[in-house]
Amino acid sequence: MHIGFIGLGNMGAPMARNLLKAGHRLSVFDLSEAAVGSLVEAGAAALPPAGIAASDAELIITMLPAAPHVKAVYLGDEGLIARARPGVPLIDCSTIDPHSAREVAEAARRHGNPMLDAPVSGGTGGAAAGTLTFMVGGSTEDFERARPILEAMGKNIIHCGAAGNGQVAKVANNMLLGISMIGVSEAMALGVALGMDAKVLAGVINTSSGRCWSSDTYNPFPGVLENAPASRGYSGGFGTDLMLKDLGLATEAARQVRQPVILGAVAQQLYQAFSAGGHGGLDFSAIINQYRKGDDA
Repeated sequence: MHIGFIGLGNMGAPMARNLLKAGHRLSVFDLSEAAVGSLVEAGAAALPPAGIAASDAELIITMLPAAPHVKAVYLGDEGLIARARPGVPLIDCSTIDPHSAREVAEAARRHGNPMLDAPVSGGTGGAAAGTLTFMVGGSTEDFERARPILEAMGKNIIHCGAAGNGQVAKVANNMLLGISMIGVSEAMALGVALGMDAKVLAGVINTSSGRCWSSDTYNPFPGVLENAPASRGYSGGFGTDLMLKDLGLATEAARQVRQPVILGAVAQQLYQAFSAGGHGGLDFSAIINQYRKGDDA
């Protein structure tokens, strides 16, 4: 299949590479010439967004930073929807708010283009390995048609319901992730401050009722898990500013439907303070450093 792919950042580039490995023909665009050049070397063709929309691409995928970028690419007289051939499916893998996703999907529907919102979970490692989880919103028919393409980039492909529901699942999940990481950080810091060995404490938690992904797979205390960002200076992984973005999406979506998210709001403020302190580029598990004392931190 000929696929147009727009957005070759830390997530988009490895996703596009996996589509090439699966035998698909790709036309790509990104503002970074280096990112485009790297994909061209791997076998893709370089085209501007207008060129992708006007090409013979049978499907177009976008992976963009935020809702304003998604709207700029898709909407308006010069946008992707206006230029795309009717009938060409569109898949947006960006993480944005559900309202914006539904707005863009409705514009696509009016133009005759089926559209899915399909944000991902699994980080850059999952993108490279092709093991991402896709949370997909849109019609069942469109989901089933897109499933083989998504399976070339991910391991878990989940239909979440109508348009925008992929984004609903993503913001709810990541809000919980932010909250749970803060909880694990508080527990680990408390135990160590009271004199317990961090690995022993993590072992207890991970075989007891406090067990969760933030503890057994991504523990924030340095040295507990060799492959976790905490053991490499909190480099790589899922950045604090990205978590802050997702918490903002969750609290704003909650505000629109007057749904209380008290712990989500507290988590947002804690990550906001951590980012304001100059730590926005660190992995989000570095939030534990807000709790560790003296030379231990």
